[in-house]
Amino acid sequence: MTVADPRLSDAPAHSRTSLLGRRRGGRPPRFPRAAAYLALTKPRIVELLLITTIPVMLFAAGGLPSGRLVLTTFVGGALAAGCANTLNCYFDRDIDALMKRTENRPLVTGAVSPRQALAFAAVLGLTSTALFVAFVNVLSAALAVAAILLYVVGYTLLLKRRTSQNIVWGGVAGCMQVLIGWTAVTGSLSWAPFVLFGVIFLWTPPHYWPLSVRYREDYANAGVPMLPVVATPTTVSRQVVAYTVAMVLCSLLLVPLGGAGVLYGVAALALGLAFLGQTIGLHRRASRFERETGGRDAGTLEQLRRISPMGVFHGSITYLTLLSVAVALDPFVRIPWPF
Repeated sequence: MTVADPRLSDAPAHSRTSLLGRRRGGRPPRFPRAAAYLALTKPRIVELLLITTIPVMLFAAGGLPSGRLVLTTFVGGALAAGCANTLNCYFDRDIDALMKRTENRPLVTGAVSPRQALAFAAVLGLTSTALFVAFVNVLSAALAVAAILLYVVGYTLLLKRRTSQNIVWGGVAGCMQVLIGWTAVTGSLSWAPFVLFGVIFLWTPPHYWPLSVRYREDYANAGVPMLPVVATPTTVSRQVVAYTVAMVLCSLLLVPLGGAGVLYGVAALALGLAFLGQTIGLHRRASRFERETGGRDAGTLEQLRRISPMGVFHGSITYLTLLSVAVALDPFVRIPWPF
């Protein structure tokens, strides 16, 4: 376990990064400057968000939309997500310094200064908005701005440090990409994008809570009340299963409400049941773990590893990726239902 410098707990949030930099004896930044700015955007998260955008555009168009529209929406969405993630790094730099998983982020190591990060986020956000307004439409631009505000204000500033349901409601920001992709093609909203919005909303807890189990000690040390910090593994796994069941049922609504064909319907059911099986396995392991420990506490990191939560985390990514592929292919392999 990392032992925090006592000065960090007494120092105001804005000065903890500089104290940490001095504690590390002026170690050269881990990232070259360009890579440091890229790291602020959390590119792996951006990639995961954008996995859903292009398939939704294909589904909305019933085929191939214009290449320029796809490229502009992709770039604008990536810039908006990068802006939100950079601001998240800015506001969370105090707790990032206290967690092993995040202690090498550029604002913690000093590779980028807080002022530089704010300027970078502003450039990303303004460029994203300008691209959407100029080359897509105003509705998509408004949704992109809303996504930034939901993530930064709703999740980072209001929810993350106050409630164990932070990732549930904070996950709304990550759902906005499907609405952006749909409105980029159609200029309006309908039931279909809201079904996919619901799928990603319900997918977020089964995706993130297993990761939070793995890094429970990190969040506990930083005082962030993620559900695995304040609840037993069995409670967490039971909610993971419940959200997964709701997610699978929601995904099937794209057939009656969005006109999806047999390919999507069969894929959604098969992928959903496969992932549900993974979450049920997690619940069984968590229940066995709690019986063995007598329910006295949530357990140490080494004990929690026996639950193998990361298998569900990686399985959730596979599920969303393959479901997005089914959404993308369905307009091209439209097999009508026999009833």
